[in-house]
Amino acid sequence: MGRGGASKDRESGAERKCLATGEVQPKYRLIRFVVGPDGQVVPDILGKLPARGMWVSADRAAIALAAKKGLFSRGAKQPVKTPDDLVEEVEKQLARRVVDLISMQRKAGKAVAGYEKVKGWLQTEEALVLIQAVDGSGRGKSKLSTPHYGHYIGCLTADELGLAFGRQTVIHGALASGGLTLRVVEEAHRLNGVRKNEAGNGQPKG
Repeated sequence: MGRGGASKDRESGAERKCLATGEVQPKYRLIRFVVGPDGQVVPDILGKLPARGMWVSADRAAIALAAKKGLFSRGAKQPVKTPDDLVEEVEKQLARRVVDLISMQRKAGKAVAGYEKVKGWLQTEEALVLIQAVDGSGRGKSKLSTPHYGHYIGCLTADELGLAFGRQTVIHGALASGGLTLRVVEEAHRLNGVRKNEAGNGQPKG
């Protein structure tokens, strides 16, 4: 982890080629996969599993294409098994990752929840990131604006945000700069690419 929560991958400019599209991208825009001991493809969300890595864009369609076309076998240079629910498993693990990171920022005093607290942070320019539940009221969410030069995360549900903040549900949240905040933004961007988002407004901005 680098200064301000920026990942080492971002700082070093590490890039990998997507199996599905052939596009070269920074590692933090991709999902790493490995072949487990049983010959099955496994998502490596943290990028730390000790095996040959295969990289696919953090995009639902790209992962589905890699699975459907047998591209993981090509990347692994051996026959591999791809689980039918691979995309859903990637989404599940990414959501858990984002929730855990927000929770860590909350414990570090760099995250708040609730309309009034978030509004206060936005007014004092303490907030770098505005977070709103994808299933929250559009009218209520429209009353708060993304920080100038900041970021927006709108791909988590109210229940998931509730887990992050130790509550039943949360609609509005905010993150201050520093710590793991930019890592949260990166992981939320990956989640947004993989998650089905019927609301159409879950793209992190900035």
